Amino acid sequence: MTEDIATLRARTEAALDEPARAWLDQATTETVQPHTKDWELRFAEAGRRCGTPHADAVRILLLHAARADTATLTRLYEQGAAAERRAVLAALPHVVPGPEALPLVEDALRTNDTRLVAAAVGPYAAAHLAPHHWRHAVLKCLFTGVPVDAVAGLAARARGDAELARMLGDFAHERTAAGRHVPADLHRVLALTTPPAPEAEES
Repeated sequence: MTEDIATLRARTEAALDEPARAWLDQATTETVQPHTKDWELRFAEAGRRCGTPHADAVRILLLHAARADTATLTRLYEQGAAAERRAVLAALPHVVPGPEALPLVEDALRTNDTRLVAAAVGPYAAAHLAPHHWRHAVLKCLFTGVPVDAVAGLAARARGDAELARMLGDFAHERTAAGRHVPADLHRVLALTTPPAPEAEES
C-alpha cells in the first residue's frame, strides 16, 4: 500500500531538524509559483539540505506539490543522478494515475543498479506493469539480488501464475546446471505461485 502524502509529510517533518523543515516549506511553496522552475533546483539539492536518509521523501513531496507531469518526471529522471532517479520512481504512484510513466520503470529495470531496480518494482509497477514485463521484473530482482520484499503486490500478482512458476523453474535449473546458488527468495516466490486450494463443498 502506498503511504498517503499527508502521512509522508508529517513523518518527514518530524524527522527533520528546524532548518531542514524551513527549507522544505520554502521549497514546496516555490512549486506553486507560476513561470518558475526553481523547485527543480531544490529537487536536486534535497539530499544536501535535508540529509541523505530523508532525500527520497522530500523529493516525493516536491514532485507531488509541483503536480509534476510525465514530461517533467521524464526530464528529471533522465538528467538526474541515481538518487534523483530513484525518487522519481518512488513518486510515480503519488503523481501519475495511469500507465504513461511506465517507460521510466522499464528503463530502470534494464539497469543493474539494485537501488533503481528496487524502486522500479514498487506500487506503480504493481498497478500498471503488464504480466509479461512484471514476471521479468521479478526475475530481475532474483538475478541482481534485490530482495523480493521490494516487489509491491507480490503475493497477489504471483498467486496462481503458472507462467511465472515455469520461468522460476527454468531459472533455478539454469543456476543449478551452472553450479551457481539458487536464491532462497526464488523458492519463496515459487511457493506463492501455487493456486489456492479449492474450498471443500459442504455436505
